[in-house]
Amino acid sequence: MVTERLSLEGHLLDEHTLVQALTLLERMGVQYDVRRFRVGGGSHEPSLIELQLRTEDPPAMDRALEALRPYGAIYLEEDARLAEADMDGVLPEDFYSTTNFSTLVRLDGQWIPVEGPEMDVGIRCWQEDGRWRAAGAPMHWVRRGDRFVVGFAGVKVLPMDTERQDEEEFRFMSNEVSSERPKSRMIAHCADAIRHTKQEGKKVLLVGGPAIVHSGSAPVLAQLIRDGWIDVLFAGNALAAHDIEAAMMGTSLGVDLAGGRSVPHGHTHHLRAINRVRRLGGIAEAVRIGLIGTGVMHACVTKPIPFVLAGSIRDDGPLPEVITDNVQAQDAMRRLVPGVGVALMVATTLHSVATGNCLPASVKTYCVDSDADTVIKLTDRGTHQAVGLVTDCEFFLKELAAQLAGPPQVL
Repeated sequence: MVTERLSLEGHLLDEHTLVQALTLLERMGVQYDVRRFRVGGGSHEPSLIELQLRTEDPPAMDRALEALRPYGAIYLEEDARLAEADMDGVLPEDFYSTTNFSTLVRLDGQWIPVEGPEMDVGIRCWQEDGRWRAAGAPMHWVRRGDRFVVGFAGVKVLPMDTERQDEEEFRFMSNEVSSERPKSRMIAHCADAIRHTKQEGKKVLLVGGPAIVHSGSAPVLAQLIRDGWIDVLFAGNALAAHDIEAAMMGTSLGVDLAGGRSVPHGHTHHLRAINRVRRLGGIAEAVRIGLIGTGVMHACVTKPIPFVLAGSIRDDGPLPEVITDNVQAQDAMRRLVPGVGVALMVATTLHSVATGNCLPASVKTYCVDSDADTVIKLTDRGTHQAVGLVTDCEFFLKELAAQLAGPPQVL
């Protein structure tokens, strides 16, 4: 939600200015509340109205403000209201709940950028060296006495960056989810975005599900990591466990990856793989002694790149590196999000939604799944920048690797 406050003054009733202005706001989808209304006492005394505007669409607010200028609208700025948290882990009542768009907060007459844009958190404000700072803060970060923005006044939400030449095409691709869209073109666009991100010195994040291993495309992902195209991996216990099963036994979920047939007692293979790694204390040690010699996790350890394995209630084992506390897992992901320019979400619904909750809207996001519902759920939960590719992960990863064709060029 973005809000603005403005005033109109003049012969608002005699010249129908007020009706025209309010009609314009309604047509543009901007809601308004009347904060003050003074009717002129005579033909020579002007009327005055002050309006509080609000909308979920920041560009619509910008268009409305521009359209109201000919009516004599004056923009009224006011500082954000702050309230102290009265206990740990609880935001003040009426706290401002963020979007993932870049946001500014007005404090002592100055617009302060909110650090770490993330949806559905509060905005903590504090003074440091005589200057105000503001940052997003989830509930479990709240400490008694912290000051948070309450209400909507003094908060400005900025639209997404439109400087890049390909932004219009990116937004066009974001608008629709369908299995009938030109996949090769979309993957080529994804590859271009990755190249541009690497040239800018930013990171590429991949969020992956176990279907990457089941489909036999783990070697492709491992090569992308080794070549330097993937800088961070988010996954769950399942991707890592089946990737390690494949490295140790050549199976995934007990299916021989070379022959495509189930093997005797194959359903126990992932448990045996997890057990061996637990005996050694972790994946890195299993890689060091040669027990894990190939695969995605081997590439993560040997490249090396950071990874977060976030657990769930259904996990077997789990592997020692799996973070079983969801709040700790969220914070581990948050620590690696800064600097990410492109996020690839491949064949995982829950981890994609969880990651999307942490990403700024400026991060170009590609969600790949054979089920359109995964992409729809992601965008429905606020990750509006996500481009959806309804296809299997094997085709996507192989086509992406072909488009990237080797390690990044060093500029």
